Amino acid sequence: MYTPILIDDTNLSIAWYRIMKYIIDHPHKEITPLVLTLTSFEENENVRTTLDSDLESRNLDSVDVVSETIFPKSLYDYYEKDRVKLIDIYLNNVLPRLKKIDSRNSEGTYFERLISFGESGKNQLDIIIDSLSAGAKIKRRSKLQASIFDPLRDHKNGMFQGFPCLQHITLYKTKSGGLVLNSFYAVQYLYQRAYGNWLGLINLGNFIAKETNLQLERFNCFIGVEELDNLSKKEAKALVDRMNIKIQ
Repeated sequence: MYTPILIDDTNLSIAWYRIMKYIIDHPHKEITPLVLTLTSFEENENVRTTLDSDLESRNLDSVDVVSETIFPKSLYDYYEKDRVKLIDIYLNNVLPRLKKIDSRNSEGTYFERLISFGESGKNQLDIIIDSLSAGAKIKRRSKLQASIFDPLRDHKNGMFQGFPCLQHITLYKTKSGGLVLNSFYAVQYLYQRAYGNWLGLINLGNFIAKETNLQLERFNCFIGVEELDNLSKKEAKALVDRMNIKIQ
């Protein structure tokens, strides 16, 4: 019998570690469903660097590389947090290069679908930001959502499909002027992707909060199936043991 697992923490690294430990210590290699909720969004340097080193040893993407597919924080920072310039440079310069150098981006990136969805090129983030902006009255909260999964493009018959795993996001403005970001995955790879995915979504939430003069208070993620990929349980245990973390 599958039991929902809730992980509630203030530290992204420790939350990831706790989920990994849960899978190691229990039967099977997946959790279904998993609900993650985070506040404060701190990180533990030892967890992060140990995971990145292990990913590099297997020629897999780093945490930062994964996170930037959801929100290109380095580009946003480079252009001095100018949203208009960020979107223009990303769509016209960065994205064509990403698609050219890596076939995994042939169907696009998560950030692309947020700012240019479907044939119409709908900028979903602009709609959300305009609706949340200071002074704006939210007349319809259902506007505060953005789709990633596109049935017309993404329902395929192939055995494997790496993109997109993230289905959609929703936002909620609290009465105290805070912002909550919710995200939904059908399946997520814990080792290769989860940490980077969650970091990217937190960075996306902070971006939306900054653009709307709000404060990101909480990040929630619902995952239908959280899977321990690429590693045996023995390898996973060796990895977390190297992190040398003590938690209750």
